[in-house]
Formats: sequence, C-alpha cells, structure tokens
Amino acid sequence: MASVDIPRTVVGHILKLIRPSDWTKNVFVLIAFAFWAANAMTTASAGEIETATKHALFAFVAFCFVASGFYCINDTLDREKDRAHPVKCKRPVASGAISPMTAVVVGLAFIVAACAIAGSVRFGLLLAIVLYALLQVAYNALLKRIAILDVTTIAAGFALRAAAGALAIDVKISVWLVLCVFFLCLFLGFIKRTCDLVAAERAQSGWRSSAGYGDRRELDFLLGLSAALTMVTYIAYTTSEHAQLIFGSRSIGMTLLSPFVLIAIHRFWRRANEGGSDSPLNALRTDRVVLFAVMCYAGLLIVVLFMPVARTALDAVFLQALPTAMKLAP
Repeated sequence: MASVDIPRTVVGHILKLIRPSDWTKNVFVLIAFAFWAANAMTTASAGEIETATKHALFAFVAFCFVASGFYCINDTLDREKDRAHPVKCKRPVASGAISPMTAVVVGLAFIVAACAIAGSVRFGLLLAIVLYALLQVAYNALLKRIAILDVTTIAAGFALRAAAGALAIDVKISVWLVLCVFFLCLFLGFIKRTCDLVAAERAQSGWRSSAGYGDRRELDFLLGLSAALTMVTYIAYTTSEHAQLIFGSRSIGMTLLSPFVLIAIHRFWRRANEGGSDSPLNALRTDRVVLFAVMCYAGLLIVVLFMPVARTALDAVFLQALPTAMKLAP
C-alpha cells in the first residue's frame, strides 16, 4: 500500500507547487480572442474561427506552463524566507515536501514545454513567451527586492499576456486594453503585498517583505492609485474611437458594466485588509460579492458582445460619436 501512496503524495505536492488554481490569471491571454470573436462570428469563415480558437487555447496553455515553471523556481529561491511566513511556509519547497532540485527540474520542464507549444502556433507567440521568461529572470534576480518595481514587473507580465493573445491569432490590440490589464494587475499585485503583510502582522511572525513593504499606509496609497488608474483606463478604452470602430454601440454597453469592475476592486481591497487570500479563484469560491460582480460582468459582457438584441437596444437608447476614421471616409 505504501508504494502506491508515496507517488500519489508526490504528485499532490507537485500539483500544489505548480499552482493550477492560479492558471485562472492567464485568462488575460484570451481577451483578444474574445473581442475578435464578437465580430468574427458573422464575418469570418468556420475554418478561420476554428484556427483562431485553437491558437488562442494553445497560447493560454503555454502561459499556464511558463508561469508554473517560474512558480517552481521562485519557490525554490525563496524557500528560506518563506519558512518564516505563516502562510508561505506551507508551500511544498519551504515545507520540505519537495526538494529544491526536484522543483527546479519540474520548473524547467514546464518552461520548455511552454516554448514548444508557443513555437507550434506562431513565432511571435514564442517571442512573447521568451520575453516573459526574461522578465521573470530579471524579477527573481533583482527586481522582486525593489519596492514598486517588483509589482510593476508582475503587471508587465500580465500586459504581455494580453498582447501575446493578440499575436497568437494575428490581430492588433488596443494600447488602452494593454494599459487596462497592466493597471488592474498592478492593483492585484499590491493586494498580494497587503495580504502578505497583514497575515504576517496577525501571526506576529518574523517575516519581512523582501521589497521592503512594511507600511500599510504606503500600500493603501498604491492600492488607491492603481485602482483609480484601472477604472480610468477601462472607461477610456470602452469609450475610445478604437472600441467604437470595432464594437459600435456595444462599446457603450461595455462602459455601462464598469460598476461591476468597481465592486470587485473594492472587495479585493477589503479582503486584503481583513487578511483574506489574494487568490482570484479562492475569492470566487469564498466571497459571494466577488462572485456576484464577476459573474454579472462576464455574463452581461457576453450578452453585449454576442447578442444582436443588445446592440439594437443600445443603438435605440444612446447617442454615439462618429469615429474619426468614418468622418474622414469619402
């Protein structure tokens, strides 16, 4: 019986090490595909839609794998410091459940697999994966120990995910959308720093942030700033000429969904200051307000983008500015 239980235990620890629950963060890779599909359903051929869907999913899997690879490496590098943290001490490497060598081998295997998957789609996607990997190397080597630069690097990685999703299906992406993803992930990065600090304070542990975050007032300022920039860039994107040109009146519907974004942002801030988990998946499982906001936003966004009746209603109710490109057309 023992010979069966040991492998299962090891597999369980490896699954915990690669954090599949955090793969939900790679949903940003699929944004470009979702917005492209809103028009492609009526303008593209079945073959084009099938190819784009396959490439978008491959890009999603590639980023899941490369992120998991660096989780393994990062946990190995931080194992000594994590042992002093009341929550991070339970990670497989810090707790001793997985050896550092095993974690590094697993991490490198996932990174290589990510490159292979990306290369099978497009060379541009492979370049995005390589750039993300270099960003993670810089983060682990130096940037994670410098306040603000650490979270900025993480947010840049998520903005790169959004751009890579566009590269995977060979479409252009709005700079407003990239900035919106960047500032949202900047906010979530500071949420994580707040969660770490609050958990350490409550446990009265000797853990200290490697980047020097020790003042709750500083983190509250950074959270407020990044939250405000997230809302501003989201509204700027949905009201931009770019969005109007692509989505028409549906861009107004996207703007009207901004209260749900605000609700989710506030709830994550409250959870962080209460010492809750920073994991988006955990928030969806345990926080009804977050679940409500996310489900309403996602469900209504699908209605706005894909149901003709929504566009008809928006056309009938709201005034629309004529995009400059259309004004200049002969």
